[in-house]
Amino acid sequence: MTSPALLAPPRRTLLVGFGKLGRRLALRLVADGGEAIALRRSDGELPEGVSGIRADLSAPLTEPLPTVDAMVITLPPGGSVDSYRRALTHLRAALPAVPARTVFVSSTGVFEATASDHPITEQDEPVPASDRSRGLYDGERAAIELFSAVVVRPSGIYGPGRGFLLRQVREHKTLNHRRRTNRIHEVDLVRALDLLVRMPEPPALVHAVDQAPAPLGDVVAHIALRLGVDAPPDDPSAEPTGLVHDGSLLLSVLGSLDYPTYVEGYDEMIAAEPTS
Repeated sequence: MTSPALLAPPRRTLLVGFGKLGRRLALRLVADGGEAIALRRSDGELPEGVSGIRADLSAPLTEPLPTVDAMVITLPPGGSVDSYRRALTHLRAALPAVPARTVFVSSTGVFEATASDHPITEQDEPVPASDRSRGLYDGERAAIELFSAVVVRPSGIYGPGRGFLLRQVREHKTLNHRRRTNRIHEVDLVRALDLLVRMPEPPALVHAVDQAPAPLGDVVAHIALRLGVDAPPDDPSAEPTGLVHDGSLLLSVLGSLDYPTYVEGYDEMIAAEPTS
């Protein structure tokens, strides 16, 4: 697969939603000579070289957006089943033209009610159950209908500033050790988003998961060992839940992962913590 270093970034990219992922991606695009525009609901300091537009996509925009070559959508969940579709409809109405490339960041949560004993791939049909997952799946379809979007479904994003599981281990929370889990380090997810906006012919759908799906008990046992604490107790009444997601396509796109398993990712996070 062609390295992103050999592919020029889009001339101008609109980052719809500007959290951790958008910020990391903007820095990569700007460093390679691209222009990044952050579309967000609030003001605040932006990285050098990134311009901003304040807008709330829950209502029609009062001013047109600039013409852009690419767009990456990382919107947070809304409060209703149709919130994603409504936001994307307002976004399309404000754009002078459909960008040549749009990437919509969804979630493996769209498989919420899926029952399967085989690893889930991009060929499997989602079975959402809650309003949140149904809304997210509808958002995927709206992004495809309105923008011919490439859809990325990450699972269990973690990395610096995303230390929820570390806190649970430290607090000795009772957990379901048999729950099947998948994750992706934030750095590898951003690498994937960066490449997908640059590639001339990207896949239409990618599941962003690393190479080590694992029972939660294995993950927290490793974290506890590195922290030097007892592993959190198992909930004996909990049923085995969760799915295993196949990350083969992501690996073929990126060539390799900087954090192929939870071991590398959590070890680095723990090593970076300040010592008391």
